[in-house]
Amino acid sequence: MEQHIRALGRSHLRTHGAAGLSLRAIARELGVVSSAVYRYVPSRDDLLTMLLVEGYADLADAVDTAVAQAGGDDPEARLLAAATTVRRWAVDDPARWALLYGSPVPGYAAPAEQTVVPGTRVVATLLRELADAHARGLVRDDLPDCAAAISADLSAIRDEFGLALPDPVI
Repeated sequence: MEQHIRALGRSHLRTHGAAGLSLRAIARELGVVSSAVYRYVPSRDDLLTMLLVEGYADLADAVDTAVAQAGGDDPEARLLAAATTVRRWAVDDPARWALLYGSPVPGYAAPAEQTVVPGTRVVATLLRELADAHARGLVRDDLPDCAAAISADLSAIRDEFGLALPDPVI
């Protein structure tokens, strides 16, 4: 039942957008009373969180597969495969992309304890591949300095992902 609810949730994302998700509408489409759906998904916010986590995982799995298939010892090919896969995923499923990276859903705040780890998998992969390319001299480091206002944020990113990249490269 939960898989059907998720599938209909994805379908409703495409037709109504994230703000238009309704567990009652999903229940009607399933042909069950709404209380049956609420046993699996307690609220619209819980459905949004489920769809967010699922979307992040699907995107990250696609990127990881592309990077593995590019394989070998070519960080440029792996980085290109990762970036191309991210773009293709976004173009192929704009509604889910909008849920992950678009405008906030009014009245919804994603619970960090459930969404941060899956939500940073793609970023971690891209940064890891960028760091490998930089370490091999494939990324210019004579780029303009970043504004001081974002340097602290870049430092936090460096710390979070264990990077040794200069600000302009990040």
